[in-house]
Amino acid sequence: MKRFLLSLAAAATLVVAVPVTASAAPWQSVNQRQDNIERRIDQGVRKGDLTRAEAQRLRGQFRELAQLERQYRRSGGGLSVREREELDRRFDRLSQHVYAQRHDHQERRY
Repeated sequence: MKRFLLSLAAAATLVVAVPVTASAAPWQSVNQRQDNIERRIDQGVRKGDLTRAEAQRLRGQFRELAQLERQYRRSGGGLSVREREELDRRFDRLSQHVYAQRHDHQERRY
């Protein structure tokens, strides 16, 4: 009976732990996020998913975000937790803008 209860407890632990692990998104550094967004903008231009104006606007937002990151890093020996959270929120917003612009069916005309 003890062995059965221990096996049941172990199985229940695995069932609970698996969804938490599977749903956790991998953390990306600021540099990785910048590279990813820049690559997605470039791909959008190459594939014709982004118009010239959309690409310029997105790159402008990207430059502003990169400048903010540089300011944060210069202001006090790296990024504080609050600064990293702010950058993450802004990167999330920019990533959503890139997605929306690439999928708005405004194709570049040749």
